[in-house]
Amino acid sequence: MIFSIASQKGGVGKTTTSISLAAGLAHRGKKTLLVDIDSQANSSKVLLDRYQDLSAAETIHRTIMDRHPLPVHKTALPNLHIVPSHILVSNADMELTTAIDHREARLKTELDKISAQYDVVIIDCPPTLSWLTINAFTASDSVIVAVSPGYFELDSIVQLTKVISEVRDYFNPSITLRGFLFTMADPTINSHTSLRILRQTYTKQVFTTVIPRNVDVRDAHFKKMDIFTFNVRSKAAHAYNKLIDELFPSL
Repeated sequence: MIFSIASQKGGVGKTTTSISLAAGLAHRGKKTLLVDIDSQANSSKVLLDRYQDLSAAETIHRTIMDRHPLPVHKTALPNLHIVPSHILVSNADMELTTAIDHREARLKTELDKISAQYDVVIIDCPPTLSWLTINAFTASDSVIVAVSPGYFELDSIVQLTKVISEVRDYFNPSITLRGFLFTMADPTINSHTSLRILRQTYTKQVFTTVIPRNVDVRDAHFKKMDIFTFNVRSKAAHAYNKLIDELFPSL
């Protein structure tokens, strides 16, 4: 299975979810590939100790710009590999906007060559609705949308679901919306109200699992660790384990 983790907004736990799902599956013995297509490269910075030494040619930048094979790197965690991103990927959208030759499928073309080596592939998308996001959706079986408390976050998912529908119509007829994942939840009225509205609006498409706001995640990433390696007993680790159980009931 190939999952895109997406959001039109930044700061909603998209990258945390990408890292945590990939690491959680790897901890359970599943061969997992994390593809970082976000130019902020936060997944890459957390999971690769020597990320700062990588050139753009050693990242997904070369795949998108020059159609080279995906540069797969091992991480410190057994079973988890990563295709890192690079700040220059932010320029790729301009290239793709003017390209006329399969601009939506540059990631898919190369990912298809190696995806059979993995049990699960997770794609960390940019927090924009760009050609990079369309590349991720074209390569994916399904999309998980991260949603955090707040009106603007709820409002933005309307446009995101429209893009998923358009990708299904034009590029990838088999893509599905796997569900909305409510993240960064806390005991506030705003959080409770946002979750209630989300569940009322998308009755059957919201995950039962809710990801809490948890300082352990920030501390784990600061130390270049996934949440399970950092503190498997944390609230965030418990929640992401529940999400994995919800996604993969047979694991």
